[in-house]
Amino acid sequence: MNIRNRRNRPVAEVHTAALNDIMFFLMLFFLLASAVANPQVVKLLLPRSSAGEQSVAKKTVTVSVTSDLVYHVDKQVVPYEALEQVLQSQMNTGEEVTIMLYADSTVPIQNVISVMDVANRLKIKLVLATEPKRD
Repeated sequence: MNIRNRRNRPVAEVHTAALNDIMFFLMLFFLLASAVANPQVVKLLLPRSSAGEQSVAKKTVTVSVTSDLVYHVDKQVVPYEALEQVLQSQMNTGEEVTIMLYADSTVPIQNVISVMDVANRLKIKLVLATEPKRD
C-alpha cells in the first residue's frame, strides 16, 4: 500500500517554445534554398520518360524552348538565328560544355531537332531534359 502523499509529486514538463523558433527558422531556410536551387531554368511542362537520369558536365548551358517558340539561353531570350553564335561564345571559355535542352511538351519536334542540329554543328554534347513518369 502506498502511504506517501500523492500531492507532492514532482511535475514533468517539456518546454517547447525554443524548439518552435528553431523549426520555423529551419523551414524558412529550406524554403529559400529551394527557391534559388537552379535559377537558370525557365518553368516549362516537360515531357515524361521512364529513365529520369541527368548527366552533369563541367559547364552546363541551359537552352529552353517555351510553348510559344521563344528560345532562352541561361534565361536570356535569344532569337533562333542567333542561337548558334551565342552557343559558340559559350564554348570559347575552353571548358567542356554540355547543353541541357528544356523543351515544353507542346513544342513541335522540328524545333527541338533544330536545336540539336546547332549542337551537332558545334560538336557540343546535348541532353534533353524530361520529367520522370508517375505510375
